[in-house]
Amino acid sequence: MVILYSMKRPIYVRPLSDAERNTLEAGLPSPDAFTLRRCQILLASADDQNAYQIARNLGCNAQTARNAIHKFNEEGLKEALRRGSKRPHTVHRIFDEKGMEALREMLHRSPREFGKVSSLWTLAMAAEVSFEEGLTKESGYLGKRSGLPWPGWGFAGKEPSIGSPLPIRYMREKTRMAKPA
Repeated sequence: MVILYSMKRPIYVRPLSDAERNTLEAGLPSPDAFTLRRCQILLASADDQNAYQIARNLGCNAQTARNAIHKFNEEGLKEALRRGSKRPHTVHRIFDEKGMEALREMLHRSPREFGKVSSLWTLAMAAEVSFEEGLTKESGYLGKRSGLPWPGWGFAGKEPSIGSPLPIRYMREKTRMAKPA
């Protein structure tokens, strides 16, 4: 049985001007890893290396090299060396309106009603119980991308618990003072 794979033509950067090559070479000693990597990719592509060769030599993904080459060819050197936004292009909500209301009702009940030891909700516990109750299709972490109306919607505290009646330090000092010397 023979399987044929279709390969796209390798892409390369357009011919570099002297000013562009000087700018890229000046970026090689950069302390910023993003700038350094982009300069390495673009210079390697200018030296007739394809994305797979660049990826193997630099220890990155071939798609990373292709993205840098496309950015340079389409928008120029300045844009190719500019760091983009880290925000996702799309946010997939875990809950629809009906699911949000069901989650809200669940969180107004005690975790002990769902067989949990603690009386305080954590994000991990809420994710686990929402999966067990069929509110979500997969178990996981209810983070900021879950579609919950952040901030100030019940999870303002840090993980592992939402609140604590007495700090541990206070309890230790209270115990220490109660002992006779």
